[in-house]
Amino acid sequence: MEKRLLGTTGRKVSVVGLGTWQFGDGWSHVHEGDARAILETAVESGVDFIDTADVYGDGRSERIIGGFLRDFGTSPGERPTVATKFGRRGPQEPAAFTLENLRAWADRSRENLGMDTLDLVQLHTPPDSVFASDAVFDALDALVDEGRIASYGVSVETCDQALSALARPHVASLQIILNVFRRKPLDRVLPAAREAGVGVIARVPLASGLLSGKFREDTVFAAEDHRAYNRHGEQFDVGETFSGVDYATGVAAAAEFTGLAPDGITPAQLALRWVTQQDGVTTVIPGASSVAQARANAAVGSLGPLSRPLLDQLRELYDRRVRAQVHDRW
Repeated sequence: MEKRLLGTTGRKVSVVGLGTWQFGDGWSHVHEGDARAILETAVESGVDFIDTADVYGDGRSERIIGGFLRDFGTSPGERPTVATKFGRRGPQEPAAFTLENLRAWADRSRENLGMDTLDLVQLHTPPDSVFASDAVFDALDALVDEGRIASYGVSVETCDQALSALARPHVASLQIILNVFRRKPLDRVLPAAREAGVGVIARVPLASGLLSGKFREDTVFAAEDHRAYNRHGEQFDVGETFSGVDYATGVAAAAEFTGLAPDGITPAQLALRWVTQQDGVTTVIPGASSVAQARANAAVGSLGPLSRPLLDQLRELYDRRVRAQVHDRW
């Protein structure tokens, strides 16, 4: 598994990580025993970066990971790096992002994960006004000084938010949606992150599963799955569901994408390898709802580069099928 330096954290992490939203809510339910097996398989396959958040299942995801971590002892060199997120437990306005609240959120995550010092905490897609608040970033600096967190970053919805975050001197990492169907970060964000020495964590790399090539227009998702209830942004930013691509458009584009996968590589692996091949990306964090998915995702960390003709075909597919829907929105 290839490893890359995660910004200014001083940590090298696997180029393929593991996202764990599915251990909390928003997807079909993953039983705790299955979640533990997924974690074990991912780590055995070379994954040593795990991403979670305090609101995934109201802490369920963090607690499952915390139980898993207890088997690794306390040394960062003996266990995976864990990044969590906070900021969505209160009102989405600057007044809620006080030092007192940030400290309480960090302490709750520390308890859930069983960690004295959190490896990396990310502001969880906060509103635009938070990025302009010196007080918020001063509070994050205070949490570092207090030893509650080792480093901090920001998870964003838009490229403009990403550029605002990169202007902050102590931001160690940036998490952003990046996939074959969401390419705008390639234009300005990734070059700016490289220049700033900030690590990039790419999320939603499979466009909520579209790029696995397994969905049809009549595919039915469980009622509690965000792919059923958030297609038009009913609960949170629509860009988090199918990357903001209209479902019918996405299915048709994904069918073409699937046909471009080289022999021996699944469409999902092709999608992940495309992300890891983008200059400036540190790690990609696909979720996994089964041991087989975790193992297949991790295998991407040792794949060779995609060919230039294939990259050109993927860009042409985006330009023709998807660009008009998403490129100017985020």
